[in-house]
Amino acid sequence: MAKEKKPEAKPQAAPKKATAKQAAPTQAAPATAEAAKAQAAPPAQGAQAPAAAQAQGAQPAKPAGTKISASRGLSEWMAQQNVSFGFTSYQSGRLYLVGRLPRGRISFHERQFTRAMGVVASAQRLYLATHFQVWRMENILGPGQSQDGFDRNYVPRNAQTTGDIDIHELGVEKSGRVIFVNTKYSCLATFSLTHSFKPIWKPHFISRLAPEDRCHLNGLAMHDGEARYVTAVCKSDIVTGWRDRRASGGSIIDVRTNEFVTQNLSMPHSPRVHDGKLWVLNSGRGELCTVDQKTGKRDVITFLPGFLRGLSFHGPFAFVGLSLPRDGSFSGLELDDELAKRDAEPWCGVQIIDTRNGNIIHWIRMTGEVRELFDVFVMPGVRCPMVTGIMDGSVNNQITIENWDADNPNAPKQDVTKAVVVDA
Repeated sequence: MAKEKKPEAKPQAAPKKATAKQAAPTQAAPATAEAAKAQAAPPAQGAQAPAAAQAQGAQPAKPAGTKISASRGLSEWMAQQNVSFGFTSYQSGRLYLVGRLPRGRISFHERQFTRAMGVVASAQRLYLATHFQVWRMENILGPGQSQDGFDRNYVPRNAQTTGDIDIHELGVEKSGRVIFVNTKYSCLATFSLTHSFKPIWKPHFISRLAPEDRCHLNGLAMHDGEARYVTAVCKSDIVTGWRDRRASGGSIIDVRTNEFVTQNLSMPHSPRVHDGKLWVLNSGRGELCTVDQKTGKRDVITFLPGFLRGLSFHGPFAFVGLSLPRDGSFSGLELDDELAKRDAEPWCGVQIIDTRNGNIIHWIRMTGEVRELFDVFVMPGVRCPMVTGIMDGSVNNQITIENWDADNPNAPKQDVTKAVVVDA
């Protein structure tokens, strides 16, 4: 089934309960899933509107809708696995959270963040990289609490301003320090109290830090709370040199040794360490792969019909993001030939793969305005998540009170046992 996503018309609307309407069946998607009404916001940080419209509080023109279809049984499978997931689309500036509603329906909760990129997710916290900021969002609901049918509500609590340095993927070290792939400056970096960023590592072939996106450093694999591997399109050391070497020379680099694990990939993205193996998306060829950490040998798990970015795991299941190839950066790759060989059209969406046999067991597919995704993340133990909007007025009313320390002699006499949402 498919559901067309339409933004909320009223700019100051508060979050509403996730309700779903029956979607018309199509031949391409005979699924039982239904899309919850999107809680869309006006353009988020960095988005521009005409001065007159801003002065009058009016909204700019809304973009065309996006239809979302899902495989039959996806909601039941998510319930069995006790998991929800999400993904970002930098091209359309959206963050999606996919959860479960009553009676087997699916919630597609949507918020707008300009150039939404990498995400680090846990049951209690989200970090999201955007155009010139990294947002930290905190879940305000305690165990057993819900708000309008959602069991998680992630409220933006902090935005670290970095400027437009083209942050791609993020990681959190065991110390709690946030690190990120600074693609424009070809390095790994962390936050600075005073400056845009503090560099902490760069590939050995990058001669100096310059805002030139020389090798298109893009992916970060964390392991045991430390940065372990990164991906780069090539080892170029000149301004945007990677654009001339997209088809081959894609690299995985060991951050600890600063040595190449392999240079035989095509536009690799999203390296991950999972179940003792190094995984990567060989995006220029449409492959989900494992790579031997010692020899660099690549084993293809399966082919997926799209330009791949965004990889996350839940047990033996891999969640992979697919984008439509575009002219320029994505053209002239082996992916085109692989699609033609299979008489296939490219997808935009998320596919879930059983890595034990390479079978695609579930999927969602997007048609319309959203054509490219960047990151995909899973949220174990979460049933139906939402994010409070930052530009539609919702955040004005999401006021919660942290528990007072019971040992504090100045604590109030009443029993404040958990954070509550205050109606402002």
